[in-house]
Amino acid sequence: MLRMMAWMMLALSLAAVARAEKVRDLASVAGVRDNQLVGYGLVVGLDGSGDQTTQTPFTVQSVVNMLGNLGIQVPGGGNLQLKNVAAVTVTATLPAFARPGQPLDVTVSSIGNAKSLRGGTLVLAPLKGADGQIYAMAQGNLIVAGAGAQAGGSSTQVNQLATGRIPGGATVERAVPNPLGQGEFVQLELLQTNFTLASRMVNAINGALGPVAAAQDGRVIQVRAPLDNNQRVAFLSRLENIDVSAPEGAPKVIINARTGSVVMNQAVTVEPCAISHGNLTVTINANNQVSQPNPLAGGQTAAVQNADVQIQSDSGGVVRLPRAANLRDVVRALNTVGATPQDLLAILQAMKAAGSLRAQLEVI
Repeated sequence: MLRMMAWMMLALSLAAVARAEKVRDLASVAGVRDNQLVGYGLVVGLDGSGDQTTQTPFTVQSVVNMLGNLGIQVPGGGNLQLKNVAAVTVTATLPAFARPGQPLDVTVSSIGNAKSLRGGTLVLAPLKGADGQIYAMAQGNLIVAGAGAQAGGSSTQVNQLATGRIPGGATVERAVPNPLGQGEFVQLELLQTNFTLASRMVNAINGALGPVAAAQDGRVIQVRAPLDNNQRVAFLSRLENIDVSAPEGAPKVIINARTGSVVMNQAVTVEPCAISHGNLTVTINANNQVSQPNPLAGGQTAAVQNADVQIQSDSGGVVRLPRAANLRDVVRALNTVGATPQDLLAILQAMKAAGSLRAQLEVI
C-alpha cells in the first residue's frame, strides 16, 4: 500500500511539471508562412498638412509622374507647391494560401515631413514582395487614430499622426506558390531548436497516427502524409491537435540594461549565498571666483576654480540568501536585499559569477 501511494505521489508530481501543448503551438508546417509586402504611394486630400515640397522634392516628382500617366502634362512641374499631398510607404502582410481578390489590411506611413495624414486618401499603389513582383494593389481612405491642433504658436497632439491604416485597403492580385500539396512528406519546424521536444513530438505523433514521423534534427520533423489534397488537409488537422508533453524551459534571466528591467522564468533557482550591497556617492561642488589685483599693482585679473569634492559611502549589511527552489522564493530572497532594479543587474551578474544563480543571463 505504501509503495502504491509513493508511485501515485510521483505520478502526480510529474503531471504537475509536464505541460501538454498542441503541435500547432510548438511547430509550424514548412512552406505555410506569411510574406511581407511593401510599396510606395501618395496620400492626397490633406488639409494643408502634407509634405513641404521644398524639402521633399521626391513628392513633387511623384505627383508629376502620376499626372503624366493619367495623360496630363505639367509644365514646370518642379515648381509645384503641394501642401495637400504626402509621400508614404505602404506595407501589408500576405497570409499563406491567399488568393487573388482577397482583401488585405495595409499600413500607411509618411516618409517625408508631413505633419498629419488625417483625412487623406491613398492613391492606387502597387505592393511588391521580396522578388520584386506585384502581389497586391492598395487604395482607400486612411484611418488615423491620433488627433492634433495648433494655433498661435501652440500645439497639442494625441497619438501618432504620421501613420494610418486602411482596413481591407489592398486586393491580392497574385497568389504565392505553396509546396504543401507536393511530395510524399510534410515537414514540421519547431519554433525553437530542442532535441528533447523533437523526440517527444515524434513519439506523440507516431502514437496517435502510426509510424509516420521521424526527426531530421533538433528542429525539423518529417511526417508522411496522404497525397490527396483533401485527405492531406484532414490529416494535418489531426496532426496539429495532437498533445505533446513540452519540456520545462531552460532557466533564464533577461536583463534590459537600458531600462533596468529584469525578467526571469520559473526554472530559475538560487543556491545559498551571502550578499553585501552598498552605494558610493560622489558629490562635486564648483565655486568659481575672480581674483582682482589692487589698483596700480600691475597684476592681471584671473579666474580661480574652487572645487569641493565629497564622497559618501552607504554601508550595506550582509544578507544571507537561502536556497530558493522556485520563482516565488527567488523573488522573496532578492527582495530582502533591498536593491533598486539598476542595482539588481550588478547583483545578479555577481551571483552568476559566484555560481549561486542557476540560470543563463541574457542582456538585451
